[in-house]
Amino acid sequence: MFKGGMAGMMQKAKQMQEDMELVQKEIKSLTCEGISASGALKVEMNGDHQVSNIFVDEALMSDKDMLEDLIMMAVNDASSKISEISKDKMKNVTGGLNLPF
Repeated sequence: MFKGGMAGMMQKAKQMQEDMELVQKEIKSLTCEGISASGALKVEMNGDHQVSNIFVDEALMSDKDMLEDLIMMAVNDASSKISEISKDKMKNVTGGLNLPF
């Protein structure tokens, strides 16, 4: 009886691994937009946390220090969104277990 239980547990672990690989591919294909300055600065980021596009309104070009801060805020916003979506998707696969991925 223990042997049958172990086989079932191994099958569930294998299924969880396959589901996690699928979710990881899905996460990599994500694109999120980080916004600052009420949309005057936008950053697009993919699921690997790499910036793929930046939009800067002309009006922001005159103040270098402010622009740097706004870029940082938009990048952090996009990164936070990717992390949250990733966490939620992984939670669905792991059944709420807090595994380090």
